[in-house]
Amino acid sequence: MGSLPIAAIMYDFDRTLCTKDMQDYSFIPSLGMTESEFWHFSNSLAQKEHMDSILAYMYAMVKFSKDKDIPLLREKLVNMGKNVELFDGVETWFKRINDFGSGLGMQVEHYVISSGMKEIIEGTKISDQFKSIFACEFLYDESGNGIWPKTDVNYTNKTQFVYRINKGVLDVANDNDLNRSMPDDSKRVPFCNMIYIGDGLSDVPCMKMMKAYGGYSIAVYQEKDSKVDDLLKRRRVDYIYPADYRENSGLDITVKNILRKMSICDKLYNENFNQIKEIINN
Repeated sequence: MGSLPIAAIMYDFDRTLCTKDMQDYSFIPSLGMTESEFWHFSNSLAQKEHMDSILAYMYAMVKFSKDKDIPLLREKLVNMGKNVELFDGVETWFKRINDFGSGLGMQVEHYVISSGMKEIIEGTKISDQFKSIFACEFLYDESGNGIWPKTDVNYTNKTQFVYRINKGVLDVANDNDLNRSMPDDSKRVPFCNMIYIGDGLSDVPCMKMMKAYGGYSIAVYQEKDSKVDDLLKRRRVDYIYPADYRENSGLDITVKNILRKMSICDKLYNENFNQIKEIINN
């Protein structure tokens, strides 16, 4: 950990950084299926079997790949990330925000917390911008075929990854340190230095967590509808903006203003701490 205060920006991926579900760009077409056919099967299976919807779509990926005799290879999924379409401004967003934070005396880190596929995200143009990518992932057999969910990131367990970022415990296999009691002032990224950006109801648990612990949440959208308005009206999110990451967009301006506030709060805290320390020493 460096001497600079750290700000963490966490993102959902599908319909937050990219324009639709990431499987829709290449994976589903490679099966010779339509998006509606694949997702109808997955969603119907989840309802029929009272199944976690994320595990249901991962099962569907394995099933259809096997049925059609198409190997479900990790490198193949990673390669599909090249076809993911990002929203306007996303490719230049990270450096711009990092540079802005640096000018405030802060270190900005970016994280993905997504119910999409980690392998596909790793193949996108922006994968190297993230300190960690928390997303669904397959376990592969000796032939390289995906056979079992290695990691399942569903809508409610997304919050565990916020805690991991908070404590600096980024290894998903390390539950001991994650659950160990830790004083607030020793945590790597305080909640008040966190921003969560997502696209809707699936992100509400993380958004509510931000509001409860002093962080910030932003819902982005392609077309504004009543669901987005309802998130704001019910105070389940702090701000709503179009998914436009270009400079001087509403999202860009607000994130920079939040970073300014974080920087000022950190400076005031340090001034108070130093004054108290001086009094004690004298």
